[in-house]
Amino acid sequence: MLAKICVFGASSKVSVSLFTLRNIRIYSAVMSKFDLPDRLKGNDKSVWVEYIQLALKYKPLNLGQGFPDFHAPENVTKALVAATASDNPLLNQYTRGFGHPRLVHVIARLYSKLLNYDLDPNNEVIVTNGAYEALYATLQGHTNPDDEWIIIEPFFDCYVPMVKSAGGIPRFIALKPKSTNASLSSADWVFDRQELESLFNEKTKGIIINTPHNPVGKVFTLDELQFIANLTKKWNTLVVSDEVYEWIVYEPYKHIRIATLPDMYERTITIGSAGKTFSVTGWKIGWAYGPANLLHNLQVIHQNTVYTCNTPVQEAVAVGFEQELERFGQPDCYFVSLAKQLEPKRDYMAKFLNNVGMRPTIPEGGYFMIANWTALKDKVRLEEETDENRDYRFTKWMTKNIGLQGIPPSAFYSHEHKHLGEDNVRYCFIKKDENLKKAAEILLKWKSQ
Repeated sequence: MLAKICVFGASSKVSVSLFTLRNIRIYSAVMSKFDLPDRLKGNDKSVWVEYIQLALKYKPLNLGQGFPDFHAPENVTKALVAATASDNPLLNQYTRGFGHPRLVHVIARLYSKLLNYDLDPNNEVIVTNGAYEALYATLQGHTNPDDEWIIIEPFFDCYVPMVKSAGGIPRFIALKPKSTNASLSSADWVFDRQELESLFNEKTKGIIINTPHNPVGKVFTLDELQFIANLTKKWNTLVVSDEVYEWIVYEPYKHIRIATLPDMYERTITIGSAGKTFSVTGWKIGWAYGPANLLHNLQVIHQNTVYTCNTPVQEAVAVGFEQELERFGQPDCYFVSLAKQLEPKRDYMAKFLNNVGMRPTIPEGGYFMIANWTALKDKVRLEEETDENRDYRFTKWMTKNIGLQGIPPSAFYSHEHKHLGEDNVRYCFIKKDENLKKAAEILLKWKSQ
């Protein structure tokens, strides 16, 4: 009916125009009320959302995202089947909000052993929706407006939006390779100690460390951790220690938990992940442990957002932990065997990246590899992509034209330091051997053209 209405005369046209303008003003006023809140502005972009969409569209061999493309350990997946089909009906219902009792008790057992400290499972352990939520609850629960958090670059990209959305201010220090030799190790990536010391002040709430490190693969040394610990004690700050890759460390390197250093347990919140520990990233179960007074803040956030996590998955993770504790330190313990399984994959990736002219950093831990791609710049038509940073243009062009996807490391730097990541690409090697071989073939074929 509205399509048949005609308006005659100039005065009618003016009335219609005024009506339209008034509606636009009203619409704008109403909609502006529902804009993204100020505390969230600038946090609306995600490299994962963008690159997953690229992968769905172009269907490359995906070495970007950090998840295995092979089966998780059978004992853990069978435990989930058993939990869901159990004679106990409560295993499919809500469980304790701060963590399924069986799971928090076995987590406390494990880390009491590792820390040489008797953890209280009910007050010094909390189970979360992945390590992601553990980080979120920590930063939301411990940040007042204008608190400063020191973040080591490159960082996992959620750290900064989590700090900002809580009203905090991120302060940055970059790991930089100290070696210019052809062969680089993640141990060569270091922070400037004087620069780090200068970031601490009365406004500093804490520092976020990630060891083993994503994306570099650095395993922080005792000397580095002790230097950080001394600064946190001097300035009375917190440490948030993201240790999700704690079991993926290659010989001869050793993972050191900063909470074990003198007088550090009482100021450290340590975060772990079942997804990384048992290669079940889709299960989204994480945890944090630390002193009860620090975990209380996480509990307040958790109970008012997530409240509780998936019960049968928690039961299965608990069973997995119990079984690994029985064979702890033995070759068939998954905490031992996973790194043994991944080490040849790491070495194979380093070899084929070298063969095509890239310059990889050999990681001491984790399952990512940073590689400098600039020796191949003449083979890449960067001008076909419009992104500001070269690594974004490189990885997008490779996804679309060569069929291999990596992740641009500048996504893991602050705006002022993105140039530090532009010459690199991040690849993931927790993949089937045949897919790593396929990646090598794709790159070698491209180089030979």
